[in-house]
Amino acid sequence: MQSCPAMSAPTPSHDPKKTRRILSLWFPRLAAERLLRAEPGLAEAPLAVIRETGNIREVAALSAAAEAQGAARGQPLSVAVTLCPGLITRPADPAGEAAFLSALRRWAGKFSPWVAEDAPEGLMVDLTGCAHLFGGEEALFRTALADCADLGLSVRAGIADTAGAAWALARYAGGGGPAAPRTGDAIDQEARATRSRAQKRHWTRGGAAPAAQVIGGEAARIAPPGATRQALAPLPIAALRVPQETVAGLARLGLRRVGDLWGIPRAGLTRRFGSELVHRLDQALGVAPEPISPARAPLHFALRLSLPDPIGLEADILAGLDRLLPPLCEKLRAAGRGARRVRLELSRVDGGTQVVEVGLARPADHPDRLRPLLAMKLDEVDAGFGIDRLRLVATVTEPRHASQHKGGWAVSAEAHAPRGEAQAMADLIARLGARVGLEAITRERPADSHIPEKTSVTLAAAWSEPAEDWPRPARPRPLTLFRPEPVIAPDCPTPPETFRWRGRTFEMQAASGPERIAPEWWLDEPDWRTGVRDYWRITTAEGAGLWLFYAHGGAASGGWFAQGNFD
Repeated sequence: MQSCPAMSAPTPSHDPKKTRRILSLWFPRLAAERLLRAEPGLAEAPLAVIRETGNIREVAALSAAAEAQGAARGQPLSVAVTLCPGLITRPADPAGEAAFLSALRRWAGKFSPWVAEDAPEGLMVDLTGCAHLFGGEEALFRTALADCADLGLSVRAGIADTAGAAWALARYAGGGGPAAPRTGDAIDQEARATRSRAQKRHWTRGGAAPAAQVIGGEAARIAPPGATRQALAPLPIAALRVPQETVAGLARLGLRRVGDLWGIPRAGLTRRFGSELVHRLDQALGVAPEPISPARAPLHFALRLSLPDPIGLEADILAGLDRLLPPLCEKLRAAGRGARRVRLELSRVDGGTQVVEVGLARPADHPDRLRPLLAMKLDEVDAGFGIDRLRLVATVTEPRHASQHKGGWAVSAEAHAPRGEAQAMADLIARLGARVGLEAITRERPADSHIPEKTSVTLAAAWSEPAEDWPRPARPRPLTLFRPEPVIAPDCPTPPETFRWRGRTFEMQAASGPERIAPEWWLDEPDWRTGVRDYWRITTAEGAGLWLFYAHGGAASGGWFAQGNFD
């Protein structure tokens, strides 16, 4: 019988001229140190960033002072406060932390153009062909650590041939690493004598550890080119980026180091622990590809005009605007986008700035669509002692759909249709919005509901399209709808001959109906707890046309109610 291949089978070939070199940067205190930068007064105080997981408030990040007093990441807040009574807490801000990591990504662009975010606390930098610009990998590493120290950030890093190996070295080389649950199976939880023998056994089987380089107080792990296996062997299984359940399961089998997996058949590990373990190991060894995709540069549409002499007349501002709008629109068209919001910044000689901002109902990429809107708001500008710089920015843009060239009957049909009706409406909405705000201009659209008061929905006209066709109800609807109001009448489904409503007595002259409408049973609406309704159009002797319904009762008592008026 043919045996299954062992984990040591795939070995990537090494070519010194083509070896990729990856730098992994891990900021273990990113969330806490971001707050310390904003609140320098807390620099010496123990600080914890708290997140809510279900009904539990746990520690997401800690400052160095809090860690020194015994608090740890992943602890419940009550345990952390017990260990560190003076702990200062702040809520987690995922959006702010992501923006801060993006800023660090831009900083890391000084080392290589290929920088990717390894959310939520790391960066991946492809250093291939770039390290020599800084005097080698060690010098580059010193520069990175020195920059982070100047920024007040703690960082751990690793350099290897693959992203997986660099990630593992940054977090686990030299001890430490992300906190893991204590299972009782780990080597450091065994008896001292047993732990000593176990550590020696696992270190020997995995090979020699890479030489540690202590730079700026951080253990910098740099695996030489082609030495990925030797660098990974002594690291814990968690360094392969596998779930903690897999780590605990392997530990129960006595497999605690990456080097312990070299001689294990792949088929057995895949059957027991799934394919992710083998896939992660292949990525760390470079057998499976793991590309680093840098973030695309954000779209930026802005132009600036510096003036030799200050201006203050509205005609001069419009002349400057006429010079800025055409190139801005050309940039928008080249990117296939249109502006939905445009801001004109006017810098005054005294240091102040006047801002004019307009919105559009449809994305526009032509100056004649933008200029009238900006011109309408120039009367709000206070030029002061003069304006010496204009800056035009398309702050919000949207893709514009490419127009399709048509011919034949399509052209003939469009020739007889009203030309530019939709664009004319969009221009009108934009002009009105420049005065009263786009949010104040609304339109009604049909809604997907059979309930009379929910058949339409109100939307902002600038961000919605007009309805092509309104569904016609089964029976005529009143001109005025209001919430159901009680009617004093006999408790009988037959329309009453006389009834009393709003303090007046009415006599029925004619009735049309009924139209039965059932509530939306999947929703609990207070007005519809009276159950199924039978609607009637009642004409009174006084000539009033009312919309009455008889509720058959449900969670609330039924009876007669008025809900509309046809007059």
